[in-house]
Amino acid sequence: MKLKLFVLVLVLQTAWILGTTFVQECGLASGTVVLLETRPVDPRDLLRGDYITLSYKISDVPLSAFSPPQTNSLPPGALVYVAVEPRGAFYETANASSAPITPAPGQVVLRGRVQASWSAASVHVEYGLERYYVREGTGSPRGKITVQAAIPASGRAQIKAVLLDGKPFAEAIKVAIP
Repeated sequence: MKLKLFVLVLVLQTAWILGTTFVQECGLASGTVVLLETRPVDPRDLLRGDYITLSYKISDVPLSAFSPPQTNSLPPGALVYVAVEPRGAFYETANASSAPITPAPGQVVLRGRVQASWSAASVHVEYGLERYYVREGTGSPRGKITVQAAIPASGRAQIKAVLLDGKPFAEAIKVAIP
């Protein structure tokens, strides 16, 4: 009886790990790929190793972009949906809502959480794309960082590639650090 219980627990744990991996890989494979512009942020954490903290232009969503228009700031932790559309080389905020929205043609919807209200006119939203772990010693890159994100229909975006001056991060760092 104990052996059957042990095998059942082992099978359930394996199924959970494989299921999680499958969902993540499906999102990367089938999601719409968008290019996002980043803003520089200090990238080092002594306890967690080297990573790049990414901040995006689309992270600060003006309250005027919300439909219906928001007059008061949203509380931290509130779920929001932000539609982005291409404007030049990058995707930028088109509109937002605290309820699920249907994207217009050419738009993609990201799902995020309000982190803070930095001003009376906007809220700061995190999409789960804010950290990118890198090899030790490569967490302070010099150059313009952009991110290719895959956005599936669920709106839960994932980083597909980080580019440094237009080249994949790992290749650009090899050239910069001999």
